[in-house]
Amino acid sequence: MARPSGNGIDANRRAEIVRVAARLFREQGFDRTTVRDIAAAVGMRSGSPFYHFASKEEILFAVMEEGLRQGLARTESVLARHSGARQRFVALMRAHFGVILEDGSDFVPVMLYEWRRLPPVYRKRLIAVKDRYDTLWQSVVDELSVAGLLRGDAKLARLLILGAVNFAATWFRRNGELSIDELARSSAEFFLLAEAPQRSRRKSA
Repeated sequence: MARPSGNGIDANRRAEIVRVAARLFREQGFDRTTVRDIAAAVGMRSGSPFYHFASKEEILFAVMEEGLRQGLARTESVLARHSGARQRFVALMRAHFGVILEDGSDFVPVMLYEWRRLPPVYRKRLIAVKDRYDTLWQSVVDELSVAGLLRGDAKLARLLILGAVNFAATWFRRNGELSIDELARSSAEFFLLAEAPQRSRRKSA
């Protein structure tokens, strides 16, 4: 097991290792990134990361755990600040795009594309947090379905929406035509139906 971080300096150093490892895992892939690479990027001796982590796999776990922690915190904040199914969905889309596309947001993309590299013992420790994240998303998608703003099965809709949003990590460019805000708004409207279409048709009949 890795040594516990006993003071602020150790905690900051550990956080820096996780942040740099996330960037390298995203840019180079987990298999092609060595602990020596991580140590060099942080400015440490090659074996120093093992003061904080027992293995490269434990560093990968810490990266994914940080991504889920950030995603869950943003999601809970969005749901606390917004009301109304449409408004909550747009805000939730923006929060999720931010977690995977903003500068320094390498944690969740690593989880998306390196999940199979994580040993089962570590996966089990992340499932509970991942389930909380999925449950919050599902609650908003269910609201959309009840409000008549979404077509089809609500669970399938959540899986398709998150799959499409997550794939943006492979093609979105921050210096491109769309800002993250614009991408979130346009994507949300792509999935949503118009407000209460049945009532609108009855009024026009």
